[in-house]
Amino acid sequence: MRQAFGTTFAVDGVYLNTPSIGVPPQPVVEAVGAAVAAWGRAESAPPEFDAAVAAARAAFAELAGVPAPSVAIGTTVSGLLGLVAASLPPGARVLTAEREFTSVTFPFAAAGHEVVEVPLAALPERVDGADVVAVSVAQSADGALADLAALQGAVGPDTLVVLDATQSLGWLPAELSWADAVVAAGYKWLLSPRGAAWMALSDRLAARTAPVQSGWYAGGWDAIYGLPLRLYDDARRFDLSPVWLAQVGAATALPWLAELDTAAVRDHGVGLANRVRDGLGMPAGDSAIVSVRREGAAERLAAAGIRAAVRDGAARLGFHLHNTPADADAALEALA
Repeated sequence: MRQAFGTTFAVDGVYLNTPSIGVPPQPVVEAVGAAVAAWGRAESAPPEFDAAVAAARAAFAELAGVPAPSVAIGTTVSGLLGLVAASLPPGARVLTAEREFTSVTFPFAAAGHEVVEVPLAALPERVDGADVVAVSVAQSADGALADLAALQGAVGPDTLVVLDATQSLGWLPAELSWADAVVAAGYKWLLSPRGAAWMALSDRLAARTAPVQSGWYAGGWDAIYGLPLRLYDDARRFDLSPVWLAQVGAATALPWLAELDTAAVRDHGVGLANRVRDGLGMPAGDSAIVSVRREGAAERLAAAGIRAAVRDGAARLGFHLHNTPADADAALEALA
């Protein structure tokens, strides 16, 4: 057991793989376990999960700095962005970063739009002529951060901005409310079960987006049978029917994360990442994700029992709330 940020994590060994799947604190484990147990005793009823959906939605809005009525729920980033892609005119020009995570790019490419890849640092200077800029706040492969201030200053009034905050929300303080869409999955840095995702939409994007995936949940309990179409008048009209157990976990994890000092969370994770960078002779960075391009790095980490991942040909390490200086030092010893 590890104590961190006022809670407990049942982490055994060195786990540096939060960019792949986050480790939930014990209250999240207990909440989901209790819901599973109640299900097994035939004590569950669908309306009982509505409170968890509402709590998670409100906490996501707080973390992203957006109004709760602008937030729709889904299950995956790609599914939610499919709504955005479907709202664009045919052949729209979508600007993105080279080697961007494909949950961001595939929905637009599959819809037949022109998706143009440029170096991440060049995004702000290449926005002219783009109908949409779609990019991760922190890149999945190596944690590189988009220059959001430069991007905000560069986009014109006719360009939509779509930000995937999956690899940043939960550890990185950032102003996101200016974007037209802010989307994130919950199972990484937000420490929730897989199957919960959220997207905040600006008024102008919501107005042009058809709720083509919506079912009964987008209209509520009075809309479960028969026509006519009747949906909520806020972003709930884009809701997918929730994955109940995932929402139970998110309803515990996200409100707790929203109460933390995000600057302290960032300093903790980035500080540990920079401890590794310094020990490897790498320049300091501003991300909690470290990409190590050294021969045999992944194999050495695995041999030492350290859980990490390989992305884009490099060993990828991520440092979050449960990690300690001893974890960083163990990685350095394995990579020495």
